[in-house]
Amino acid sequence: MSAELRRRYRTYLLYLAGCLVFSSGAYLFIHADLGTDPLDVFALGLKEHITITVGLAQTGVAVVCLGTVAFWNRRRPLVAPMLTFFFCGSVIDLLLWTDPGRLLEAGSPTLVALATLMCAYGSALIIMSGFGIRPIDVLAIAMTHKWRWPFWCSKGLVEVTLLAIGFLLGGPVGVGTVCFLAGVDLLIQPFIWANVRYMRLPNLGLPERGPEQPAPSLQSASPQKDPK
Repeated sequence: MSAELRRRYRTYLLYLAGCLVFSSGAYLFIHADLGTDPLDVFALGLKEHITITVGLAQTGVAVVCLGTVAFWNRRRPLVAPMLTFFFCGSVIDLLLWTDPGRLLEAGSPTLVALATLMCAYGSALIIMSGFGIRPIDVLAIAMTHKWRWPFWCSKGLVEVTLLAIGFLLGGPVGVGTVCFLAGVDLLIQPFIWANVRYMRLPNLGLPERGPEQPAPSLQSASPQKDPK
């Protein structure tokens, strides 16, 4: 197996593992019934009113986010971030249908803590794969560049908007939502650092060091090109 083929294999394996771990964590948030992340609050709230899956609801959000960025930048919409939302949302649908959480003998607070760790670790793996970033982050980066806002302010506005709409639609908001917003974002970079330092995993995305690092550029939202 050539070095290039091995690199591609590791990239897609990291991406797939990240999506599966993140989706499992998101499912545990829902199963714990203490509130979930803003995107799933919106998706589950929408399900209360129309017949739709979580995967399709998240894909709709991705279309709006990426379409807005494409309109602002006069470029074609990115595809990889949309794939991430659809794939993760579909895995959540499958887990909700099979409901493996009923076999776990753990209380809701324990499930929320485990879900926070899984979502943070899954996010770290997705970022490390270099395959793309979540559409919400793509939109937040575009807002940062367009209006000169801090990245956290742009992302916060997008997530609060999804959260507010989802809450009004009847989506589950609670302590789990707070744990997701506070815990996941704080743990992603430490997990990336630990993966690189101790597990020797390749990091093709966000640098493992760097709370001080600026937000990534929009070019980093698309799959990275192979080095020559």
